[in-house]
Amino acid sequence: MATCDVCGNDYWMAFEVRTVGGGVHTFDSFECAVQRLAPRCEHCDCRILGHGVEVQGRFFCCAHCARSADDLGAQIKDTVGAHPG
Repeated sequence: MATCDVCGNDYWMAFEVRTVGGGVHTFDSFECAVQRLAPRCEHCDCRILGHGVEVQGRFFCCAHCARSADDLGAQIKDTVGAHPG
């Protein structure tokens, strides 16, 4: 059995997640994995579980939140598959 890094639960179905940066984390549920690994929107502070929107190295949950950021609104494209630039 392995102990979850977030909640401390010792669970026989725990799993490991290895990050590109070399981190190794043990979780007992996807909920705990999300709490530890998912980024937060810089505008509304919710967890970003999908692709989200990244502009100049800043992460947002959606185009609306990205447009709310200072001086980023004109750079946001909502078209799926559109190449930025």
